[in-house]
Amino acid sequence: MSLFDLQGRTAIVTGSSRGIGRAIAERLAEHGARVVISSRKPEPCHEVAGEINARHGAGRALAVPANISSRSDLASLVQRTRDAFGPVSTLVCNAASNPHYGPMSSIPDDAFRKILENNILSNHWLVQLVVPDMRALGEGSITVISSIAGLKGQTTIGAYGISKAADLQLVRNLAVELGPLGIRANSIAPGIVRTDFARALWEDPVLRAQMENSSPLRRFGEPDDIAGAAVFLASPAGRYVTGQTLVIDGGGTIA
Repeated sequence: MSLFDLQGRTAIVTGSSRGIGRAIAERLAEHGARVVISSRKPEPCHEVAGEINARHGAGRALAVPANISSRSDLASLVQRTRDAFGPVSTLVCNAASNPHYGPMSSIPDDAFRKILENNILSNHWLVQLVVPDMRALGEGSITVISSIAGLKGQTTIGAYGISKAADLQLVRNLAVELGPLGIRANSIAPGIVRTDFARALWEDPVLRAQMENSSPLRRFGEPDDIAGAAVFLASPAGRYVTGQTLVIDGGGTIA
């Protein structure tokens, strides 16, 4: 059996209608998993699920729109996944938000609260919802998409960085708590990836040149650069990895 074989696995990937989340869902499906595509807007979810089904066969992907700020939406997401594909064995928490760009001194309370709720609390809710399935299976993989913003001080995305640093601790706690049940929890900390979420960074020619020149690989990341790590963590190849953070940033944090 291939170390990366995901046949028989059921995966939920939040924020998977575009960018990193979409790449992860597509690659999980490519390696045999049944995947649930989820984000706020229904149309993009159905589009991605339709493309995966066209490529890999009907029934490989399901679109279930959900707002990560709503616990009831997330509960429905998990239940609809069970109804369609059976117990959830793989969870990838990719969806996140950052409504404030600027110093911490100017962030409104409601924006700070939204960042913490969407980037930390929603992940906690989803884990609580899928752990019963993983417990019954005797195994499971939880991957939280964090960011190198959680590893460095920030002047413009400080609250976002705080939320992403909390995600690193979240997976460490989960790894210790759930490890005896055969459930693994890890995070991925991407650098700047060419997605709509980071468009303001990679479209600015001056900022882009500065950042690319400071990176050993001299380029920004692409969604597939992150997707491969997510497949690894979900697959038998990653079965002895838990509580860890994989930094995927082209070497930017060590340069």
